[in-house]
Amino acid sequence: MPFQSRKAKLNLSDEVKEKLETIGRSRTQPWRMAERARILLAYAEGRSVSTIAEQLHLTRPKVNRGVNKALQLGALASLADLGGRGKPAVIGPAARTWVVALACQKPKDLGYSFELWTTRLLAAHIRQTCQQAGHPALAQISRGTVSKILAQSQIRPHKISYYLQRRDPAFEAKMAQVLYVYKQVEMLRQAADQGRSAMVAVLSYDEKPGIQAIQNTAPDLPPSPGQQRHWGRDHEYIRHGTVSLMAGIDLLTGQVHGQVVDRHRSREFIAFLKRVDQQYAPPIKIRIVLDNHSAHISKETQQYLAQVPNRFEFIFTPTHGSWLNLIESFFAKMAKTMLRSIRVSSKQELKQRIEKYLAEINETPVVFRWKYRTEEISAR
Repeated sequence: MPFQSRKAKLNLSDEVKEKLETIGRSRTQPWRMAERARILLAYAEGRSVSTIAEQLHLTRPKVNRGVNKALQLGALASLADLGGRGKPAVIGPAARTWVVALACQKPKDLGYSFELWTTRLLAAHIRQTCQQAGHPALAQISRGTVSKILAQSQIRPHKISYYLQRRDPAFEAKMAQVLYVYKQVEMLRQAADQGRSAMVAVLSYDEKPGIQAIQNTAPDLPPSPGQQRHWGRDHEYIRHGTVSLMAGIDLLTGQVHGQVVDRHRSREFIAFLKRVDQQYAPPIKIRIVLDNHSAHISKETQQYLAQVPNRFEFIFTPTHGSWLNLIESFFAKMAKTMLRSIRVSSKQELKQRIEKYLAEINETPVVFRWKYRTEEISAR
């Protein structure tokens, strides 16, 4: 008479069977769950424990435990690990809290030369001071345990994430003033479309300092089909210094007014203002959005503005509010296109290349439009 198992049969509904098959084939589920799902599917088909163990390369006790668990708790509930197993925790909540509190301090405040913790340094400090702090369970703590405690508390004391402290108490008011100017620009554009000329020019101005004049020490190698996909460039280079671009973009026409200089002091800024003054007829008021750089508010600049009363009007962006200035979009575009990987033989060549770029831009000017948060002006 053939052997018949006394173990109860496992009956699976179509829905449960489908879920077990999905889990058994999954490559993303924990391997223990997938393995238990395959055991239950095989047992539900009528295979013996010995056959399942042989086919799945498992031991009979392991298969027996999986089947008994399913018969007791249900097929799907038996896939997860039961709680309450394993060695009880040696490091208690108070000790863990103390470790996290240490990680939230700087090592230099505790007498070390380090600015930030490493897991090795933090673990060593914990082992040295845990007895005195009343946490003897930490006497043998390792770097790995320290990492696990910090990860559970979502603390990464070896990293720095930067933030920007708002130091301008009038930030909101200055921002609203700048946005109001952009709103006026939209109205001036609509008036221009209807044939009405504007008696005001609005410029977005800033400097782009530190543009490097870099020369190759060896010629660039051009791409070659089937051999070299990119330009080849030697790693060594020669520095010839830096230049600064002083630029203002007309927000109505897209025209860019710019000059390339070695430095951007008050005298260079005044020279830029004189250059802009020559571009517009005297009745037109020139309104400029700019930051509060020292050259923009210096005595020399104020003396020049006094010589041309009612010609210029400055609208200052708030401190750390450069993102409110539309010229930054033009500089970003320039950096990604024209200045990207540029190589020149001298500072003079770099100046000429930048001036040529500005001339090419002004042949087909692009009008930059500000859309972000302008709707707040109407609400205010």
